[in-house]
Formats: sequence, C-alpha cells, structure tokens
Amino acid sequence: MAPVPPFGVYVHVPFCVSRCGYCDFNTYLSGDHDAYVEAAEGELRLARDALGEAARPANTVFFGGGTPSLLGADALVRLLDAVAATVGLAPEAEVTVECNPEDADLAAMAALRAAGVTRVSIGMQSAVGHVLRALDRRHTPGGAVRAALDAREAGFEHVSLDLIYGAAAESDADWEQTLKAALSAEPDHVSVYGLTVEPGTRLAAEVARGAVAAPDEDAQVRRYVLADERLAAAGLGWYEVASWAAGPGSRCRHNEGYWTSGDWWGVGPGAHSHLDGVRWSNVRRPQAYARRIADGASPAATHEVLGSRERAVEAVLLGLRRIEGLALDSLGPSGRETAAAQARSGRLDREALAGGRVTLTRTGRLLADQVALALIE
Repeated sequence: MAPVPPFGVYVHVPFCVSRCGYCDFNTYLSGDHDAYVEAAEGELRLARDALGEAARPANTVFFGGGTPSLLGADALVRLLDAVAATVGLAPEAEVTVECNPEDADLAAMAALRAAGVTRVSIGMQSAVGHVLRALDRRHTPGGAVRAALDAREAGFEHVSLDLIYGAAAESDADWEQTLKAALSAEPDHVSVYGLTVEPGTRLAAEVARGAVAAPDEDAQVRRYVLADERLAAAGLGWYEVASWAAGPGSRCRHNEGYWTSGDWWGVGPGAHSHLDGVRWSNVRRPQAYARRIADGASPAATHEVLGSRERAVEAVLLGLRRIEGLALDSLGPSGRETAAAQARSGRLDREALAGGRVTLTRTGRLLADQVALALIE
C-alpha cells in the first residue's frame, strides 16, 4: 500500500498592530477578532465536509499572518482544538505559531505549549534599534532573544527566529551584531530573508520617490554569505535557500510540504490552498470572508487546476531551493545540458551532478530563481 501523503493546515491570522513598510501580506490594523475566530472555525467544518473520504489528519498546522500571537493564547488554542475536532491531528503533528516578541511572554508561551503547540517562530528581523525602526518593527532590540529564552523555559524544543537583511539603514557591522544576538538565543532553526521591494508597499513608494535607497545587491550578497558562515559555525545547516536547521528534526515540516508540492488547506481571509493539483485562494477581506462562512458558502475567490506543465515547472522552481535538489533524470535533454553549464559556472554542485542530483552551491543559492528558470525547458 502506498504511503498516505502528508496534509497540512495553514491558518492565516490577518491582524497586525502596525503595518511594516516592506510587507505585502494580506493584513489589517483593525478587525473583529472574535468574528474571525468563529469564521475560521466555520471554514474548518467546511473543510471536513468538502474533503469527505479524502480527509486525513493534519501532519502539520501553521498559524501565520499577520500576527497570530496578537489573538492571544486562548484564541489560538481554540482554533487548534477546532483543527483537531474537524480534520484531525496526526500523532506527533508539528504545530507552529508565528509570534512577535512583544506578544510572546512566558505565560503565553506556556499556555501554547500546554495546548500542543510544538514550535514557535519569532519575528526578530534585527537586533539593532535603528534597523528595527527602518523596518517599522515595534519591539526592542533584545525582545526577540528574551522571547526565545521564554519559549525554551516554557518547554519548547523547537524555536525559530526570522531575520531580514538589506535595509538601507543597516551596515555590515549591524548585520554581524544581529547574527550574534540571534545565535545567543540558541535557536534550532533560523530563517534569513533579503529585504525586497514589493509593488504596492510603502517601501516601494518611498524608493520610487527617492526617500529611501533600494536594497544594495552587493551588500545583500555579503549579508547572505556571512549568515551562512555564522550559522554553519553554530551547527545550523542550510536545507532551503532561506532556512537553516540544527538537523532534520529541526526543519519546518510544514514549509517542506509547500516546497515538495504537498497538500494543505488554508484557513482565513486570503489564505491559499492546494489539493491534488487544484489550487485556490480565499476572499481577502475579513468581513467578506466571515459573511461567506455565515451563509454556508465557500470563501474561495480564485480557482486553478494545474496541468502537467505547471506541475513540472513548480517542481523545478520549488525543489531546487532545497538541499536535496532535483533528480537529474527529471529534467529533459535541454535541461540536463543547462545543468552541466550551470555546474561549470559554479552555480550547481559538480560532485552532486555527477551522482545524478541537481543541487545548488552557495553561489547558486544567491541566484536560485535564475538557475531554476534556466533549467525549465
């Protein structure tokens, strides 16, 4: 009998206290939290009914946002209980909650851990005050480290920190300080993202009128290389272009489901879902979302059936980002020739390629999307 493929549940919490200038996520500064929770519970019941015989317990649950921790531990526990009561939770399920440092005190961490949350991901971004201000972050420079230590005290084995490099206000020394502070908290997982200027954001408008400099590409390369060196020295190895973990058991299994084209149901306004080659997304505004759920209607606003070509393209784009890479024989003749050329240029690992795997070097990781697009025939 073939193994049952893993299934994830993503719960999008669309609320934030303030909007960071670089953020293009579906978030809102005000809204009825209780109405949101009730609507999300309603969508979970809808998911149970829609899945029918195809239903299987969730191997992973991820509360993202927005700022999930802004709801408070009681509401998050209520939603996790709703997941368990509807689609179900597999034994040893990974349950992640994204937290902002200012919401993540010891009492909240303890309540989440007692309820079955296994992993917290803390939005640190930087450990330098003027960089945090440039990123519109509200927490103090030491807040994320304190939150990580509180998570450990509350019993969390898996603690992740998210960092952002490349703000115009940031120097190489600032980034070095951030990495040092992050590692002082002894996380078993770190995600590192280069600042990007997304269309429609406040940062994009500021860059367009010259009020803020666009991220410097050379500086971003230096910061990524330094992060890779410092994290590796601390025992954290890269397993995805922007993700480092202390070992296989510290990887984010939920995100690995995305990168391997797995199945997941996205709950909440603007949440995206994917099941067996069908992809859809919910209406974005919380009030419209709640109305649809109250009326017993699907909250889906978009719907796409992926053909074989789309699936093949996504398999390359997503799979190449992982340390396991791709099987060379999964590429066509032109793709295999391109892979050989990319290896000669230093972007793909020559030894791995000789063994039939297509994997990125550090140089290749810096150009991952370009390499992937070159391999697609």
